[in-house]
Amino acid sequence: MPTVIPFIGYGNPEWVRVLGRVVLHKPGATPADRFTSIRGWRSFVSIPVNSAEVQVTAGGTTRTIRCDRGGVIDTTVAATLRPGWGSIQLGIGDVEVESAVFIVDDALGFGIVSDVDDTVMVTALPRPMLAAWNTFVLDEHARRPVAGMAVLYTRMLHAHPGTPIIYLSTGAWNVAPALTRFLERNLYPRGALLLTDWGPTIDRWFRSGAAHKVENLERLAAEFPTMKWLLVGDDGQHDERIYGEFAAAHPQNVSAVAIRQLTSGEAVLAGGRAEAEVHGGDGVPWVYSQDGAGLMTKLEDLGLLPPNS
Repeated sequence: MPTVIPFIGYGNPEWVRVLGRVVLHKPGATPADRFTSIRGWRSFVSIPVNSAEVQVTAGGTTRTIRCDRGGVIDTTVAATLRPGWGSIQLGIGDVEVESAVFIVDDALGFGIVSDVDDTVMVTALPRPMLAAWNTFVLDEHARRPVAGMAVLYTRMLHAHPGTPIIYLSTGAWNVAPALTRFLERNLYPRGALLLTDWGPTIDRWFRSGAAHKVENLERLAAEFPTMKWLLVGDDGQHDERIYGEFAAAHPQNVSAVAIRQLTSGEAVLAGGRAEAEVHGGDGVPWVYSQDGAGLMTKLEDLGLLPPNS
């Protein structure tokens, strides 16, 4: 029978971006069982429900939406919600689940967008093997967090109460449960995941992870025109270029860019570092370090964090 696996959404007091996935599950199993137990390659033997109708109840109003051909729900619905953490209900048939959402206070003006691989978790694999290994083999118990990054994000949220955090990754929606467990286990703040669909598109065999990031950054700029984001990534190929282009196009939407530098060994496995570029002509500050502690110190110097006493 079909069920909805909910993912954390976000929005403002007038709308919410609903995220989730509709799959088949065994009779007697609950959506919570599926979210907390599925690992590695098993995520990809889940059977998605194509174009299923899902009832979304948010702010006391119920609407019907339709998932895509991969079972993925990613849509925006109008709703009246209070800023901060809240919940909405997703239902299909007689099965209903609760989904967490973070409603951004428009007056706040600050948020965090974070990459995942080699930014919050150490990958240490050749790029050609990365997607296959992370997707089909490794479970979250074997993944190692990048030192100090969870502390950095926690301090950021304490310094800026009500800050939204969004984990923007090129990973497939199938791995969202494992990634969520990894973040929780390693004490990263709860936030929305923006992942991508699995499989080919109409015109190519593999989806473009870089395009996925660019599209979602542009969407965030349009959805939150007064928000200034701290963009956090690594120097293993694409993040610097993507963040640099976004900062050049939307300097009013970027408070700073923080780049985690790969170690020499990690850079070799990642296929090298991105080409060194000169940043800052758009007025956006850039900071670099190999771990969260180093980035914290440099963000303190920028005034984005109070000194750690």
